[in-house]
Amino acid sequence: MSWVMTKTVLLIVHQETSDPGRIGRTLEALGYALEIRRPACGDDLPESMDGYAGSVVFGGPMSANDDHLPFIRAELDWIAMAVSSGKPYLGVCLGGQMLARTLGARVGPHPQGFHEIGYYDITPTPAGEPLFGPKRLFYQWHGEGFDLPDHCELLATSEMFPNQAFRYGSNALALQFHPEVTAAMMERWSSIAVHRLVMPGAQCQEVQHRFRPISEPLVDRWIPSFLEAWLDGRLGADREQTVAAE
Repeated sequence: MSWVMTKTVLLIVHQETSDPGRIGRTLEALGYALEIRRPACGDDLPESMDGYAGSVVFGGPMSANDDHLPFIRAELDWIAMAVSSGKPYLGVCLGGQMLARTLGARVGPHPQGFHEIGYYDITPTPAGEPLFGPKRLFYQWHGEGFDLPDHCELLATSEMFPNQAFRYGSNALALQFHPEVTAAMMERWSSIAVHRLVMPGAQCQEVQHRFRPISEPLVDRWIPSFLEAWLDGRLGADREQTVAAE
């Protein structure tokens, strides 16, 4: 089912300075208006998905397990509503972890304390190949991951965190990685939080600078088809309909 008659996509971000980056830029290029809300900064969440083509919940420095934060509790409840509406839902990093938790799965740190901070190979499963294409580098920034919820289909893996993307039903996607991150965002994140680059598994700035020009052109070419497929309800169930650009 396509929701393209409604041309506004709701974007949920978690800091005053948060930037929807490549995802926001690409949605605008595809003709969508963007409505940005910041529940962590006091914004209300809409009571329904009426009037929206879909929603994207982005990452943030908090945890999906931070129930002591009222906006996290409110977002978990809101995500259940957004997904049950049937409108396209995309969770990125924290947004994907909150979807996993909403569906009853565990979210927590790597058992050996590893972090993915930098560019890492993402390997699609056979079910994920129509959406992601071949193995490619995506930007990551996380120390927690999610288990695969029941009744969900695993779409991508990585060496350290085996659950990198999953599909729930015909409208909801969770990504552990950050396709929205641009070169400017990578520079800002790795400079502001340079102290985190010494964590087990993390990449130093030099390594990130080496991988960035490999990753960026591939993600730039891939993301328009990916977002169109997500908004059109083509989440890879039809494996004959490949959307991943090479």
